[in-house]
Amino acid sequence: MSALRELTELVERHTARGVAVSAVDGLDLVRAEAITGRFGALYQPSLCVVLQGAKTTLLGEQVFNYDAGKYLIASVDLPAIGQIAQASPEAPYLALRLSLDTAVVAELLLDAEDEADAPPAPGLAVSELGEDLADALLRLTRLIERPREVAALAPLIKREILYRLLFVEVQPLLRQIGRAGSRLNRLNRALAWIRQNYDAPLKVGDLARLAHMSPSTFHRQFKAVTALSPLQYQKQIRLQEARRRLLADEADVASVGLAVGYESPSQFSREYRRLFGAPPGRDAVQLRESVRLSAGLAGAEA
Repeated sequence: MSALRELTELVERHTARGVAVSAVDGLDLVRAEAITGRFGALYQPSLCVVLQGAKTTLLGEQVFNYDAGKYLIASVDLPAIGQIAQASPEAPYLALRLSLDTAVVAELLLDAEDEADAPPAPGLAVSELGEDLADALLRLTRLIERPREVAALAPLIKREILYRLLFVEVQPLLRQIGRAGSRLNRLNRALAWIRQNYDAPLKVGDLARLAHMSPSTFHRQFKAVTALSPLQYQKQIRLQEARRRLLADEADVASVGLAVGYESPSQFSREYRRLFGAPPGRDAVQLRESVRLSAGLAGAEA
């Protein structure tokens, strides 16, 4: 696919290591030159296209593998675990990530035939990149080298990309975020509460009322979208926040565990190790060393 090849060349030309924020709002370019360990991230509504290399994303018990020519689409904020599975200095992992404007999705759906509120689709999906979608993404990415055209053309091309996802690629998980009264949008109120109050006790009944659902329906729909129970979702948010604090060297392990809502240091360490593969103290040391080495290499190359 010629569009895929040109996209790969563009991203390789405009990246060093890590994530590069482009001149096009919402479009990020990603490069990694080595296989990574697990890293936690809050996946927001977005489209991630792999151009070279491969990545694995874990959500609960679900595993999503995607390599060159495939994309991962997220319709809701999800605390997932990512890992670069194929990358080297000679053939780096290259990808682009585009934030999805839910307001534009809603506008596009206004002209579509009305549909009954279907059960929420899973919040993540992997698909093959079609030629028309690849062409639209290429035209958007080319604007990085044409900054004077960004303001006029980027909104139009982004709208085309969403149109193709909605009506050509037919992504049900994307359609549901554009309907104001959809069950997903009601679930989003509960997801937002958990993210903002991750350190507080969680009562499923209160969350169900917030989403205007019965507790049993809420629990079923919550797991259908996130692949996690409400308690598991909160745990992932807590552990990712704990890892961020440990990387910043804010406090000792026990204090960080308490700060994110754990009453038992042993439980915190046990669950942290299960998710990230190492106990929090050792993991924090390894993370800081990795960041230090990366900074040193970047300085040496500059």
